[in-house]
Amino acid sequence: MGIRVALIGTGNCGSLALRQLIEDGRFDLTGVWVSAQAKIGKDAGELAHLDVTTGVSAVNDMDAIIAAAPDCAVYCAMGDVRPREALADVRGLLEAGINVVGSSPGFLEYPWGVIPDRTIERVEAAARQGNASLFITGVDPGFVTDLLPLALAGTCQSIQQIRTMEIADYATYDGATVMFDVMGFGKPVAQEVGDLPFLYQPGMLSSAWGVGIRQLAAGLGVELDEIRDSVEQEPAPEDFDVAVGTIKKGTVAAVRFQIEGVTDGAPVIVVEHVTRLRGDLRPDWAQPAQEGGSYRVEITGEPSYVMDIAPTSRNGDHNYAAILAAAGRIVNAIPDVVASSPGIRTTLDLPLVTGKGVYRRL
Repeated sequence: MGIRVALIGTGNCGSLALRQLIEDGRFDLTGVWVSAQAKIGKDAGELAHLDVTTGVSAVNDMDAIIAAAPDCAVYCAMGDVRPREALADVRGLLEAGINVVGSSPGFLEYPWGVIPDRTIERVEAAARQGNASLFITGVDPGFVTDLLPLALAGTCQSIQQIRTMEIADYATYDGATVMFDVMGFGKPVAQEVGDLPFLYQPGMLSSAWGVGIRQLAAGLGVELDEIRDSVEQEPAPEDFDVAVGTIKKGTVAAVRFQIEGVTDGAPVIVVEHVTRLRGDLRPDWAQPAQEGGSYRVEITGEPSYVMDIAPTSRNGDHNYAAILAAAGRIVNAIPDVVASSPGIRTTLDLPLVTGKGVYRRL
């Protein structure tokens, strides 16, 4: 008998996590929660785009998910624009004795110094009550901003700076809420701070990626004085189409933002994102290691490193492959999270997730 797992949220990441939960013999699927009315009642196999019938039908009832008594819930529901609701969901699951792994709410990846201590304590109290644990992760923030740089840092004799980067073309990304409302693509270029989209409002970048910066700083034993951020927007030179719609001339078509963890005035840990909707925009910004997109870890020290991570997939493009990696990181962590002590767990205290059990012969 496998680990009993429920899935919450069947968007881009959730549907790919669901596919693995169905196909991976380590897990038994107990339930699927969906937000869209059109998905209610559909079989999990259909929602995962698999030609199988699982007998598990999607519901919009969190109480039903909890009543099925899973050992763990994979939480991939949208948390960026509904943080209070996502936090309440996670606390309810933990109080019910259900371990949680997932992609949101992102501020719980490494919450110390990012959100109020009282909020952290409420989550920890829920975990103690239910004797359950929580692990939030992904790609960036996620293994690109913690696992990989920490592994390389462990071979260095001295380090002056660690920089992690996402350099990607988002033209094929089909999440309209993220693209338009969160990142502001297709919107007028901001002239004032108040005109900036959700993600670039004061403090939002430092909050969203501060979890990765603070976790990496903790792993290095570095005390940060501050976290600061900056953003640049580039307008479209003409109208053009992307997966989520038309980007009008003069509206935002490329973005570069940077978050810095600063010690003694020096940026010790830097997260940089270069996001284009067309490859020819802002050629002076960093370029990916492969067409479409890649990730990069740069360490300035002794020795110094530049490591490019270029995810690919037989079933989709670079954006699909990156989301697939996030889903894999989440699902493969389930056994270690279930076995861990109660509370908020992080990359710093969980065992190395090795991919044990994922070998498949083609």
